[in-house]
Amino acid sequence: MDASNTAVGYALGNTDTEHARLERQAAQFDPLTERLFREAGIGPGQRVVELGSGAGDVAMLVARIVGPSGEVVGVERNAESVAYACARVAKAGLRNVRFTHSDVGQIRGEKPFDAAVGRFILMFLPDPAAVLRSLKQLVRPGGVVAFQEVYWDVVLRLGAELPLNSTTLSLFHSTMQDSGANTQLGPELRRVYHAAGLPAPNMYLEMPLSNDRDYARLKVDALRSLRSRFAADDPRLTLLGDFDTLAQRMEDEIASNHAAVPWLAVVGAWTKIPA
Repeated sequence: MDASNTAVGYALGNTDTEHARLERQAAQFDPLTERLFREAGIGPGQRVVELGSGAGDVAMLVARIVGPSGEVVGVERNAESVAYACARVAKAGLRNVRFTHSDVGQIRGEKPFDAAVGRFILMFLPDPAAVLRSLKQLVRPGGVVAFQEVYWDVVLRLGAELPLNSTTLSLFHSTMQDSGANTQLGPELRRVYHAAGLPAPNMYLEMPLSNDRDYARLKVDALRSLRSRFAADDPRLTLLGDFDTLAQRMEDEIASNHAAVPWLAVVGAWTKIPA
C-alpha cells in the first residue's frame, strides 16, 4: 500500500502519560469497538491489519477476537508508541500481535488480510479516502473494512448547559480542530467509503453517557496533554481554573444538575470488499 497521505500532527503527543490516558479511554470505548468488529464478521483465525495503533489498545482487542490462531499487525508511525504497545503486548502474553513502525500510507502486505480496522485514526489523515482505497489492495475479496471516528457536534450540544463541562469540551475541540484533525469525520464516513470505491457501509452512532468521575478525569487529562498548545490569554483557561481540582469541580457540577454527559460520540462504519 502506497498512499500519499501523511498524517497531521497528533496534537495530544506520544508521552507515557498520554499513552496511559489512552488506556483509560479505551476502557470506555472497547465494548463499542468490539461490538462493531464482531458484527462486521471479524472472528477467530483471521488476519487483521490495524491502523494507528497508538498505545496498542485496539490491536490487543482484535487479538482477543481473532484468538491464538489469528494474527494482528498494528501500524503506528511513532516509535515511542510502538515501543509502549510492544511492552504491553508482551506483558499481556499475547503472541498473535506485532507492530510495524510505518506511516499508514506506506503499509506493505505480505499476504492478504481478512480485515482492516482502526479507531480515531482517519480523522488525522488529510485524505482518508486515499488510505481506504489503498486498503483494497491488502484486504481479500469479501474481507472487512471497519473504522470508528468521532462526531463532536452532538457532544458539544449535550454539554452546553454545564459551564465547566462545556468549556472543557470547547477548549479540547477547538484545539484539535486547530491542529488539523477532522472532529466531525464520523457521520462523513459514508462519503469517505464511497470516495474510496467501497460499498456503502453499515453505520452506527454511539455515545456513552455518564456522571462518574472517570469521564471528568478523561476530559481533564486530555486537556493536560494539549496544554502546551493553549494560548496563555485564552479566557476559557480562567473559567476552568486549577486543573488539579477541575475534575472534582466538573463532577460536582454534573451531580448538582443530575446530568449525564458524554466524553465522545463515535460513529462506527463497516463494509466488505466486493468479491
